[in-house]
Amino acid sequence: MSSTPSLDKMNSTELRGSASLASIYGLRMLGMFLILPIFAIYAETLPSGQNHLMIGLALGAYGLTQAIFQLPFGMASDRFGRKRVIYVGLVLFVIGSLVAALAHDLPMIILGRSIQGAGAVSAAVTALVADLTREEHRTKAMAMIGGTIGITFAMSLILGPVLNQWIGVPGIFLMTAVLAAAAILVVKFVVPDPVISSFHSDAQAKTGKLKEVLKDVQLLRLNFGIFALHAAQMAMFVVVPFAIKKTSGMDANDHWLIYLPVLVSSFVLMVPAIIYGEKKAKLKQVFVAAIATMLVAQLAFAFSIDYFWGIVFSLGAYFVAFNVLEASLPSIITKIAPAASKGTAIGVYNTTQSLGVFVGGTVGGYLSHYHGFASVFVFCSVLMALWLLFGLSMKAPPAVKSKMYHLKKISAAQAKTLATKLAALQGVRETVVLADEGMVILKVDMQQGWDEAAVVRLIGE
Repeated sequence: MSSTPSLDKMNSTELRGSASLASIYGLRMLGMFLILPIFAIYAETLPSGQNHLMIGLALGAYGLTQAIFQLPFGMASDRFGRKRVIYVGLVLFVIGSLVAALAHDLPMIILGRSIQGAGAVSAAVTALVADLTREEHRTKAMAMIGGTIGITFAMSLILGPVLNQWIGVPGIFLMTAVLAAAAILVVKFVVPDPVISSFHSDAQAKTGKLKEVLKDVQLLRLNFGIFALHAAQMAMFVVVPFAIKKTSGMDANDHWLIYLPVLVSSFVLMVPAIIYGEKKAKLKQVFVAAIATMLVAQLAFAFSIDYFWGIVFSLGAYFVAFNVLEASLPSIITKIAPAASKGTAIGVYNTTQSLGVFVGGTVGGYLSHYHGFASVFVFCSVLMALWLLFGLSMKAPPAVKSKMYHLKKISAAQAKTLATKLAALQGVRETVVLADEGMVILKVDMQQGWDEAAVVRLIGE
């Protein structure tokens, strides 16, 4: 083993696997997000389209089936193989996209979106990434996927209105089906086959760890947060396209002219906040400030949804807060979750996020239809106020980062001895030695510093 494994570069197999799987993840999310800025206005032209509850269900339906199938798909990939499960998921996504593309009413689109969500391959993709990367580089690979999701969401708000002008919403669904079919070919011919496929505690959910994760109050706060964040996101897109059209007279195809400058500005403001939080160990302060900003944004929407510039201001505050929260939540999960349960914690977190999508679309549609636009943001404001209370009372996440190392085959007794020696090293805050997985997971102090050479020496003995 190299004396400085963390400084090694990813090899060609790792790069190819990580990049290609990130692209598949991104293509799938693109299919989910592209319709967000334009679907509500399109749906109003369909039978039942005057019922905003149906529009909300159509937007959020995929979240329910995704929440149901996400963890089972990941576990099935252990038994039946990663690629086989991913093929099944992508085929379901193709079928769902075609059903939605050919639909002439909202119930059929709801069915199509539900089938799309049932192709919940994210956990299987994450497991395959873990199979294809060495422990030292797995965090980089996961970061590639996370970055792809953020970029995909931003691109969708710009590309959705543009594509709608060219091919319409049915055409977007059809394009999504073609891209998902192409993704199957990428999995087959571009993504490397893993030499060994095994369980990875850092990347996969384990049923035996669910109870521990679900009882962790700090993790529950974060799970509520991601639920609230995505519930508000989906509820917002039931209302905002109508409000922009009503207050500005702009065609839905031109709404990108609003989203583009707002998104660019929000990214410019987000990056310094995230860097400050991580480098200065002020992540809780940045996190709570972002929740407070999100609460202000929701209240601003509630009071100014009938005024164009009020909507623009609210969108600006919303996207600054959203980008900071979306980027910092996974980092906080990693810092807080027990090292041996990280994969399970992330699995529960992702499931809760999907439930938020469904609840947000459904409740947002109901409130919009029966109580008006402003009521949607009153609901979102309540969610954010609760989250702010939970955020203020949460423990500050420790200033640590996770490090993983490959471990040669050793006995359980040797693993226990090694864990004791590693835990005694300066700067090591948590140690897990998984002899059955051939992996060492450490949480190390980012401020105090730590002796990586000593870690490598002990592991190599």
